[in-house]
Order: sequence, then structure tokens, then C-alpha cells
Amino acid sequence: MLLNPKRYAPQGLDDHSTALMKKVITFFETKGKRQLKQDDRQGTWYADFLDLVKREQLFSTLLTPAAYGGGDPNVRWDTFRNCEFNELTAFYGLAYWYTWQVTILGLGPLWMGKNEAMKATTARLLREGGIFAFGLSERAHGADLYSTEMTLTPKGDAYVANGSKYYIGNGNKAALVSTFAKLAGTGEYVFFAVDSQHEKYELVQNVVNSQSYVSEYALHDYPITDADILSRGPDAWDSALNTVNVGKFNLGWASIGICTHAFYEAIKHASNRVLYGKHVTDFPHVRRLLTDGYCRLVAMKAFARRASDYLRTASATDRRYLLFNPMVKMKVTTQGEQVIDLLWDVIAAKGFEKDMVFEMAARDIRALPKLEGTVAVNMALVVKFMRNYFFNPGEFPAIPRVREARNDDFLFAQGPTKGLSGIQFHDFAAAYASVSLPNVELFKEQIEVFKEFLVVSATDPAAVAAQGKDIDFLLALGEIFSLVVYGQLLLEYRNLEKDLPDDVLGQIFDCLVRDLSGFALQLYGKPSSTPAQMELCQKMLRKPAPDAARAERVFTEHLWPLRDAYEMSP
Repeated sequence: MLLNPKRYAPQGLDDHSTALMKKVITFFETKGKRQLKQDDRQGTWYADFLDLVKREQLFSTLLTPAAYGGGDPNVRWDTFRNCEFNELTAFYGLAYWYTWQVTILGLGPLWMGKNEAMKATTARLLREGGIFAFGLSERAHGADLYSTEMTLTPKGDAYVANGSKYYIGNGNKAALVSTFAKLAGTGEYVFFAVDSQHEKYELVQNVVNSQSYVSEYALHDYPITDADILSRGPDAWDSALNTVNVGKFNLGWASIGICTHAFYEAIKHASNRVLYGKHVTDFPHVRRLLTDGYCRLVAMKAFARRASDYLRTASATDRRYLLFNPMVKMKVTTQGEQVIDLLWDVIAAKGFEKDMVFEMAARDIRALPKLEGTVAVNMALVVKFMRNYFFNPGEFPAIPRVREARNDDFLFAQGPTKGLSGIQFHDFAAAYASVSLPNVELFKEQIEVFKEFLVVSATDPAAVAAQGKDIDFLLALGEIFSLVVYGQLLLEYRNLEKDLPDDVLGQIFDCLVRDLSGFALQLYGKPSSTPAQMELCQKMLRKPAPDAARAERVFTEHLWPLRDAYEMSP
């Protein structure tokens, strides 16, 4: 399940794609950990990595839709393949992943728009090694699109753009910056493209202390013609939100990459350290911390892989991905934080040392839940699906695992972003009925009580009205809902793949039973919870089924063999 660059043999990738990934691995292993860490400490712009991107046509091959690839069969937007690249770049450092991620965001409005000449230009710039940027958020308003102050003003037969954007990755070197604005006088939304090297484009500052350039930029009477406009009106609005739909999925994969490298460092250090005459890994609490960390990491990857199947098979009549997609962004990234915390409790002060990739991981893992919409923003989105998910399922064909080397056309033709509360899902109970393990059975019992909680809550109109406005209450409610979805896709993954054995699955659900109990306790303690709700919260509290032999098998058979499996070249 875990990426190991020293034994890289991905399942499901074609030969050309595998060769590209191996070139990335060779680049980083040749660079070595010492230089990697030095570049991180000194905030060195990753020009060497971007030279590789240009030389090997990485972004051009991976991020150009097939229709604009000039007939090259290797050029396509293939989400399964892109997940590999996400994980691999983040494994070595978030900055390398970040320049890729914000390029994806910048490309969204370009590929989603109807400006075919600009699409041809975009494909050419990618071939030339260009990176891209997404000019959406502003200093005073963040990503509040309604409050956007960037303005496009008519001037003769053309326009001039004025305003500033903030927190825009790649804004220093982007070949094109997709910029969101309003038309002066009408307030109509518009996306247009600007060149970061233009004289009317002011690069104000890098707003973070990092290798990455997260820019503030300003446009001063920047000249715009119709040839530069990507979309207008509702299309521009939809492009903004649909671009985030494409891009935020990647954050979960970045967490997986970061945690995987940190795990290798942690288990290697712990297994080779002797304290009080015993190996650190002989202490029961250390074995528990490592086992929990491993199981949560495996679950992160299994869930994200299964969610990618729904993203790749989405259509105008099947928009289930709009639940699973923010779950990868929100749930997987917060699980990533937990994994790092568990591992850090094992290696303690070692996690601060300057020659450890872990030191970067502990810092960078915190960023991912807070990018492309905070956890709260994505939770507010997820809660909209709860009613239909539990009480109004629809009929859908079974979704297989999707690893085919094909272009994911729908990602750039998602259409209007309205009607989320009307989206239906297949019956989640089918996945849970397919597996009978002690902790899965306990989790099912918790789910049934949670459904009862929702029904009882709906019978109290006053409480519904008050709690519907209480974001703090809804966040705790959404956490329990998200765990149900998380478990569902884990079970679906397990039924399709052969790499999630019963012992590991049972240990994963040991974590999920504890997690759901914890969120039920939080919900119990909310000021607005009613006596009826509090009683049901207590019924959701469960202790996982104790099985010391299973936990020992997971450690000895799945974790212990990884103690010397990978170490980055010095």
C-alpha cells in the first residue's frame, strides 16, 4: 500500500507514465536529503525541479487534456496518474507538490473556458515548461467571490484591469495567471489571463517564508482584450468553483505522500533505538502509536484511491464525487495531521532535527487542511448531502476501480454548480453489509444510533432552526457523517482490491470506532444539544473490540518489515 521510491513498481500505470515517475524519483534521490533540506532551510526557489519539468515535459504530459495534446497518446489529464505524481512530489517536499498544485488551479479556468485560441496557447506554454497561477483570493476577502474587488473596466474596444490578488502560488513566474474579477458597472463575473512578466503586473511580495512563492500581485491598468477573456457571467463563477473541485482533491494525496516519508523515518529510528535496555519498538505504547499511525495512513490512501474512481466516472447525472472529493481534501488531510502526531510521539525530539525530512513534514502537514477551503468550509459543503445519503438513496451502476489510461473529460465540463442538496447516492449500507468483522459490526451499531439521532433531531423544529445556524454544532455533526462515508469507501476499496487484509481492516475500524465515539462526546457537550440528543450521543459511545493478537499481527507482519524498507539517499 505504501509508496517506496527505492522499489517503485506502480500497478495500473502504463510504461511511459511509469518512466516519467521514475525520472522524478531519480531527480530527488540524486539531489539527496542533505541538499533537499538545505534548499528548504534557505527558501531556495526550485528552479532545478522546474528544469526537470521542462526537460521531461512532465506538466505538459500530465496536465494537457488529450484534445490539445497534438495527437500524442501519452498526453492526457488522467486523474489516476496524477494521483501518483501528487503523492510522489509531496513525499519529497510540499514545495515541489505546491508548484504543481497551483499550476493545476491556474489551468482550470483556461481548460474550462470557451476560448479555444487561449487553450492552444496554454498547451504551447506547457510544452515550453510553463507554470500557471490561479488569481482568485484577495487580501481583504480571502476566497469570498461575492466580495471580489479586482475590476475589469471597458476602455474603447478593450478593457483595463485594476486590483490586487493575495496568496497566489506561482505568481512570480507563471506563464499565465487566470484572474477572477468583476466587470465595472455591471458586477458581472469574468475570468481573464495575464502574464506575470508584463510591465503592468506588479509582483508585490511573497507572503510566506518558504521555497514556494505565494504571491501578492497587483494589476495597474493592465490591458485586456477579448482574446484574453476566458469566461464571463455564470460560466466564470462555475469555473472558479469547479476548478477548486478539481484541485482540492490533490491535497489529500499530498498528505499521503508527506506521511509516508515520515513513517519510514519514524519506524527506522524507533526500531534502531535502545532505551533502558530495550528497543523502543518493544514498548507497548510505542507499538500502539506506530500501529495506529500505519493503519490511519493505509486508510487515507485506500479512501483516496476509491474516491478517485468516482471522480473519473462522474457525469452530469452522477455527481457523487461532490461528496467524496471534499472528503479527500478534508478528512484525509486531518487524518494526516493525526498520523504525524502519532509518529512524533514515537520519535520525540528526533522530529526536530535538521537532517530529518520529518521536521519538514511536521510543519507542512498543518497547511493542507487549511488550503483550498478550510475544514469548516468543506464540512459545511459535506453536510448538505447528509439527508439524501442516509434517507433517500438512488439507483446507480456499480463503479469499478478506474485505472485506465484515458482522459478525464468531465472534469472540465462539470457544468453549473447549483443543486447540491438534490444529489443522490447509492445505498451506503451495501458496503457495510459486505463485511462482518467485530469492529465493523460495532461501527454499524454506531451508525444506526446516529441515524436515529438525525430522525429524533428533525422532530424538534426549534432545535433544528437553532442548530442549523450553529456552525460549531454542525461541524461536530458533520464529523460523524464523514466517518460513515469514510468507512463506506474503505469497504468498497477492500472489496475491489487485494491489499487490505482483514487484520488491517479490523485495526482501521478500531480507530474509526474510537473516532466516532470521540465526536459523539463532542456533540453531547455542545451548548445547543437537547436532552434527547444527549441521550443518543451516549448510546454512540463504543469501545472497540479488544484483540491483542490481531494488533500484534498487524505490527509484526505489516509494520516491522518496513523498518529498513526506505531511506532517502544522503
